[in-house]
Amino acid sequence: MPDTSSRGPWLVLLAAILWGTTGTAQAFAPAGAQPIAIGAVRLAVGGVALLLLALARRAFHRGRWPAVALLLAVGGMAAYQVTFFTGVARTGVAVGTIAGIGSAPIWGGIIGYLVRRERPGWRWAAATTLAILGCGLLITAGESIQVDPLGVVLAMGAGLSYAIYVAANKRLLEIHAPEAVMAVVFCLGALVLAPLLFFADLRWLVQPRGILVALHLGLVTVAIGYTLFARGLRTVPISTTVSLTLAEPLTAGLLGVLVLGERLTLLAGLGIGLLCSGLAVLALAGGARGRKPAEPVEGKGT
Repeated sequence: MPDTSSRGPWLVLLAAILWGTTGTAQAFAPAGAQPIAIGAVRLAVGGVALLLLALARRAFHRGRWPAVALLLAVGGMAAYQVTFFTGVARTGVAVGTIAGIGSAPIWGGIIGYLVRRERPGWRWAAATTLAILGCGLLITAGESIQVDPLGVVLAMGAGLSYAIYVAANKRLLEIHAPEAVMAVVFCLGALVLAPLLFFADLRWLVQPRGILVALHLGLVTVAIGYTLFARGLRTVPISTTVSLTLAEPLTAGLLGVLVLGERLTLLAGLGIGLLCSGLAVLALAGGARGRKPAEPVEGKGT
């Protein structure tokens, strides 16, 4: 059987690119579409799509679902939606994004070491530093930046929530198929956020443009994106996985220029270059590490 583990970093990278279309899709949503409502609808549509995919592929099989890992995965995904969108609303897209997405690799490295004894190594440190610097230059290249302390804390909480989701998901993927894990986590996550929809204006969903936005967010960024992500996560260390997802703001920045007509400044161009360099280091080096995933040592001194 051919070794497919070297594809892991590229699958994660492709998933992050698909996630990077989220902001552009949101920009095309009809007026009145609230960010938290969009996030809840995204999880609902994506969860249903993932459930149908898992049933079609007969991905569900008998096997225990570790309660702690499942609760952390569902809670992390649901908490990310709320903390990220709320943090960005308070402190602005620039600071909120760098605090949220930029802090995730740091949290991922710490959690990966504490939970699975994964040692990120110098490549992760160098590549993540390049990527975070690039992300900072890319999204702070605008004219005005506002800083709200609570907003920054919420955004960094989003980074922590995402890192927790990744670590817990990796545990679930050791037992169940990727399609089954994604379906269960996202359906339960959608149920957790469902009460928020009772307080949101959902009239935008009956408009053709609103339907297209919801379908893109649910099918492309969740169903397809997280299926690719889950397959890659099985063979890639947590720290590398979270760092590779910095391709999301890179994609969002490029789409802002190419689709939304935003200006690409020299500073933003430099940021894109640094991001690409960091992601290339991780993707090219991650394949070798992916052939032997880091696992907790059992039976040796424990």
